[in-house]
Amino acid sequence: MTKLGFYDIGATPFTALQADQRVSYCLYVPESLEQDQDRSDVRLIVAMHGTGRTATAYRDGFAPLAERTRSIVLAPLFPVGLIEPGELSNFKRLKFHDMRFDLLLLSMVEEVQKKYGIDTSRFLLFGFSGGGQFVQRFHLLYPNRLAAVTIGAPGNVTLIDETRDWWVGTRTLKQEFGVGLDLPAMRKVPVQMIVGSEDTETWEITVQPGSSAWMEGINDSGVTRIDRLATLRANYEKHGIAVRHDIVQGIGHEGWKAMTPVIDFFEGVLKGK
Repeated sequence: MTKLGFYDIGATPFTALQADQRVSYCLYVPESLEQDQDRSDVRLIVAMHGTGRTATAYRDGFAPLAERTRSIVLAPLFPVGLIEPGELSNFKRLKFHDMRFDLLLLSMVEEVQKKYGIDTSRFLLFGFSGGGQFVQRFHLLYPNRLAAVTIGAPGNVTLIDETRDWWVGTRTLKQEFGVGLDLPAMRKVPVQMIVGSEDTETWEITVQPGSSAWMEGINDSGVTRIDRLATLRANYEKHGIAVRHDIVQGIGHEGWKAMTPVIDFFEGVLKGK
């Protein structure tokens, strides 16, 4: 734990990750931590951006919850154009060229743990849209690191399915990441899935042959994000993983408008309800 300065409290600037300075993160740190040396009760919330990289919007959206519950909010930033100019989706499937975005997030968590002296053995993880894709796949690999997870409106999903390869299914999960599926651990993590009732556009999520994201069966989980999240929920429940499923009335693909039920879910977890 290091001595905190002016820019280490409240909404912090973006900081380059020391393990890989191609990526960065910002934080929201409760004001009470400035003078409080006992931080044993402080929790960590990770807010993963989507394709639009609106990291600060989600960070700021969680700030009141962070103040109420003595939690730090970590918002990663994985920029557009890493390695390939203009490439938008680098982080969504966890690995891209030489970059492992799951490990980069864990390095960010470790940096925060060392600087602020908090317990980050299990953290809460939120993501919407492209962030929802990242979060869902991170949950498959690291349930033992998660206190709760919110999977928001992912355009494409990875089903627990040993008949299909990663990233449509999980047959080659261990081959890809060196980690096998741990269903008992996944069942212990509170899971929320959330989508807007009007989230019906398909232009961004229907993958065509020839796309870098194309795999056989990639569109089988449904036409819209609502359909695909329902398929993912059924897949989780088939494997004994309980899901809180929120459909937010009157909104489309607008993650910042879906924050109220997410905050309610996370606050319940943080308060042990």
